[in-house]
Amino acid sequence: MNKKIVIAIDGPAGAGKTTVAKELAKKMDIPYFSTGSMYRALALKCIQLGLDATNEKDANLIANNTTVGIKYENGKQYVLLDGENVTELLYTDQISAGASQISVHKIIREKMVEIQRHVAQNQSVIMDGRDIGSVVLPMADFKFYLDADVKVRAKRRFDELKSKGNNISFEEVLKDMKERDIRDKSREISPLVICDDAIVIDSTNLSIDGVLNEFFKHIGEKK
Repeated sequence: MNKKIVIAIDGPAGAGKTTVAKELAKKMDIPYFSTGSMYRALALKCIQLGLDATNEKDANLIANNTTVGIKYENGKQYVLLDGENVTELLYTDQISAGASQISVHKIIREKMVEIQRHVAQNQSVIMDGRDIGSVVLPMADFKFYLDADVKVRAKRRFDELKSKGNNISFEEVLKDMKERDIRDKSREISPLVICDDAIVIDSTNLSIDGVLNEFFKHIGEKK
């Protein structure tokens, strides 16, 4: 891109935010930053230490004794937890649930938002999550809200988990998805909302290319 551009993508779990954000970043040749992976890393540490992600005391312990970083290598983003690359450990159903649970705590969100805002200060970036347009980057050049029917989202997540060897039923994934939707939308700190100035795109019946075409209708020409 010839000028700095910041794109915020919000939406519920399984809507395709990460997949779309990565493809968009490739086509526009600007960095992609996964905020969700940061919360997943914190959830991983909770599990490793036997802590309860829903407990405020445990959340404070994690927040005050953990470093989460992002590095880019050959165009791929890696997540560092206390200096260790944990990227390949972050995409299980247990980690997904834990990330949703730990993200409700104020101290956790404040720490992560500080890191996320710093990333977008001096460079172009595409950032996805639950509160990017509303809280993290309210002055983003473009705000998108990517949505899809909950059963379609659950099927996408189910297929992803099965491909990685997770032994879980579709009914379990759907139940967890519905619970996460309620938790994300009703939490007191930074709930999932559709910003007044967000562009809403429903991916229920769209392919990845179809979704990208909808994005580019608003962003303009590719690089």
